[in-house]
Amino acid sequence: MSSKLLLHRAALCNTVRRIALEAGELTLEYFDETGFEGADAKADGSPVTLADQEAEKLIQQKLEEILPGIPMVGEESNAAGHRPDLTDQDYFWLVDPLDGTKEFISGRGDYTVNIALIYKGNPVLGVVYGPAVGELYAGFTEENGESRAVRWLEETGNEKDIRVRRPPKEGLTVVSSRSHGSAQRLDRYLGEYKIEKLVKRGSSLKICIIASGKADLYPRFGPTCEWDTAAGDAILRSAGGIIKDLEGNPLTYGGRDPKFLNPEFVAAPRSFFE
Repeated sequence: MSSKLLLHRAALCNTVRRIALEAGELTLEYFDETGFEGADAKADGSPVTLADQEAEKLIQQKLEEILPGIPMVGEESNAAGHRPDLTDQDYFWLVDPLDGTKEFISGRGDYTVNIALIYKGNPVLGVVYGPAVGELYAGFTEENGESRAVRWLEETGNEKDIRVRRPPKEGLTVVSSRSHGSAQRLDRYLGEYKIEKLVKRGSSLKICIIASGKADLYPRFGPTCEWDTAAGDAILRSAGGIIKDLEGNPLTYGGRDPKFLNPEFVAAPRSFFE
């Protein structure tokens, strides 16, 4: 395939979906609902498994096959010290081969494969696949501004377009992390709003739930990296939402922080910020 794919993001998105499905199947070979034994610790203390490493190798190989020359920033390769030079690169990939490693190790299915395409700092294409739960979310925005976001269910093989909802008057449905973030700060932040329900989920599925109109708000207080959010952000933007930092600026991608750390943020429909 050629660089023409970059100008046809609908076709490129379908190709990336197939790569995510293949990587997800690989992770399932290591997944066990009773828990995973044999995780190692990275330099920052976070866990890593063979599933993370093997899935990232597969994704990198497949992306290089379809679009040679487009650099890829992967969580595991970055942890190993391999950081591509993004200077003068309009396009690059951001990949988290297994987002929600703690969920994976504990035997919970809320982990995902995340692949995002970044163009001039903005996420323009994203795929999030939850192999254990059989859900795939994908979205893209063309250069002319047209966009599409979809949810595909493995059990039925059905795919449908998704869109954020306008936050309901009876109260917000809020998603939060099972394993990360500050509960005290979350409680203080939510004190300003009428809350109907609080849902705890793992990985980037939290962002996808908002994109599909099933929830309204995901405030994140605590560290995340660009590969944690980029794919979900692309899907959310193509579904009518966005992730903004606490100053009200959309998240941008490209490693301004040496460790690819994000600022703290809120993910929501665009109407929430108006």
